[in-house]
Amino acid sequence: MKGARTGCMIAGALVALCVAVLLVDYVVAARRAPLDDRLIRNLQRQTQDDARSALTLAAGQKRVTAARLARKQRDGAVAWVLIAAAGAFLALAGGLVAPKRPSAPLPAPTPSRSWLRTEPGPAGSPSASGIAAALDLSFVDKLVSEIGRGKEAAIPLLQGIQTHYRYLPDEALRRVCELTEITPAEIAGTSSFYGQFRRSPVGEHLVRVCHGTACHVSGARQITEELRRYLAIPEGQDTDAARRFTLDEVACLGCCSLAPVLMVDGHTAGKLTPATACDALKVTA
Repeated sequence: MKGARTGCMIAGALVALCVAVLLVDYVVAARRAPLDDRLIRNLQRQTQDDARSALTLAAGQKRVTAARLARKQRDGAVAWVLIAAAGAFLALAGGLVAPKRPSAPLPAPTPSRSWLRTEPGPAGSPSASGIAAALDLSFVDKLVSEIGRGKEAAIPLLQGIQTHYRYLPDEALRRVCELTEITPAEIAGTSSFYGQFRRSPVGEHLVRVCHGTACHVSGARQITEELRRYLAIPEGQDTDAARRFTLDEVACLGCCSLAPVLMVDGHTAGKLTPATACDALKVTA
C-alpha cells in the first residue's frame, strides 16, 4: 500500500510537470509566432525590392518551419509521457481507493461504454442505439482478420476504419476491442493523440485549409474565419449543422507557390482571399 501511494504521488507529479511544460511551450510559441511572421513579411517585402534577399528569405522560412516542427515533435513526446503518467496515476489511485476485482470478459455492445456519446442529438437525429443498429460492422471483422489482433495493429486498424467510415464510429471501436487484444484505454489514447483521426462524422464535403508557414503569413487564418462564417459552423465545431461541409486546418497541402491555398474534395484552389475562398466551394455544387 505504501509503495502504491508513493508511485501515485510520483505519477501525479509527473503529470503536473508535463502539463507545465506544455503550457510554457504554448505561451512561448504564442509570443514567438507573431515575431516570426513579421520577420517573414519584412523579408518578403525586401525580396520584392531586391532579388538578392531571396536567399535570406528562404533561410528565414526554413528556420521558422524547423523551429515549429521541433516544437511539435517535443510536445508530442511530452504528450506521450503525460498519457503514460496519467494512466499510471489512475491505476495506482484506483488500487488505493478500492480493492481489486477479478477481471471479467468484455461486456456485450451497449451504449454505456465510456467513449460512446449518449446525449440526445438535435431534433430528428438518430439516437446512439439507432446508429449502432444501422452501422454495418462486417467491415471491421474483415479488417481485423486481415491486419491482426495484437496491440501493434491499433494504428493500422484505426486508419482502415476511418478510411471506410470517414471517421471513427464508437460502435466500430468497441468491436475492435471485442475482437483484439487492444483495450478501450489504448484505443481512446491513440485516437485522441493523432490529429489524423476523427471521432465525429464528417460532412458531405471536406474542406482543407493549409496553415503552413507560407499560407499562414499570406492570410490563412482570415480565410478560415471567413469560411466558418460563410458556412455557419458553430464555435468549437468543424462541421455545419446540416453536415454538408467539414472544415479542417492542415499543416501543408504541398502547394506553397499557390499560398494561401485550400482543397475541397480533392480540388485545389490557390492565391485566395477571404472572398474568393468562399467562391472556391462552388466546385461542390
